[in-house]
Amino acid sequence: MNDAIAALGIADCLTGLKVIDLSRNLPGPFATRLLADLGADVIKYEPKSGDPARALGNLFDALNHGKACHKMDFKHPDDIAKLKSEIATADVMIDSFRPNVLEGMGLSPQALLAENPKLVIVSITGYGTTPNWADKAGHDINFMAMSGVLDQLKTASGEQAMPNVQFADLAGGSDTAIIALLAAVVNAKLTGKGRHIIISMTHSLYNHLVMPKATGKFVKALTQVTPTPEQDFLGGVLPCYRLYQTQDGRYMAVGSLELKFWQGLCQALDVNEHAASHWQMGVLPTHPQSQAAAQAIAQKFASQPLSHWQRYFTQFDVCVTPILTLAEAACHELFANQDEYGNVKPWCEIDSFTQDCN
Repeated sequence: MNDAIAALGIADCLTGLKVIDLSRNLPGPFATRLLADLGADVIKYEPKSGDPARALGNLFDALNHGKACHKMDFKHPDDIAKLKSEIATADVMIDSFRPNVLEGMGLSPQALLAENPKLVIVSITGYGTTPNWADKAGHDINFMAMSGVLDQLKTASGEQAMPNVQFADLAGGSDTAIIALLAAVVNAKLTGKGRHIIISMTHSLYNHLVMPKATGKFVKALTQVTPTPEQDFLGGVLPCYRLYQTQDGRYMAVGSLELKFWQGLCQALDVNEHAASHWQMGVLPTHPQSQAAAQAIAQKFASQPLSHWQRYFTQFDVCVTPILTLAEAACHELFANQDEYGNVKPWCEIDSFTQDCN
């Protein structure tokens, strides 16, 4: 890949896009940081007390670098008037308020769109406009709990796990908002008509359960029993797709879901007698062959520490990787190009052929 092209990535794709960011904490600011990474001009407005994320200095810096940040009094008419004048020339406005808060500040979507018809307004909410829920407060853990996602995060023994990654905020909020926002911006460029989009983190996260919804039905059709998360198709019941503990108490992640990878894994671990014990060969997880294969693989991984297996599997392309700690991942060659905020640059690249298209 041409180094100059790789370095450019897609950092100029949104040049000229003016974004007003009224959001706070994590979902909205992460979304607008991504927009800034893509070249958008992001102007962030905070209350006089500041975005609550400022209390976690590193977090605020990671989310809001590359933006012009201003503090204002959201209850003062003069400050609101200045904000309105900025919004009147913007392409996008993002907020994370509960319903009717914008109206209370004199920033109703109807009024803003009347002044700036091409404006795209994105409101990131917890529960959308669902009656009895729209006004409820909540955080990532609540949205994960209500969507059914949290229940899917179970240990092998069925115990509830507590995630340290904010899936609802980031996948349900930030990423969903970016997709909807960019689609609306393209349409506004074509038609001159903006719109107000309300994102529900809970509903979006529920839609992300596409695999458990499908695989749960698949497993039930085979076993006549609705599986619990840890017994679902990709929840750890398959010998070819699960976590195996190493001698030193670490774990290797085996994702040899396809038969060819499973056979390669069996060859790598010298357990070829289990090469046919695979779901694509009709061997279900409840079958003794499947259970024997899982036990054999487990014994192999338990015989050596993680460092051994990490080195060993560099020579095999069978979808087997170590589970790295955050500190280990930060030092890995995959993430060599990090900036001062711990973000990988570039997080997207364009292929070298692009230069031939200009």
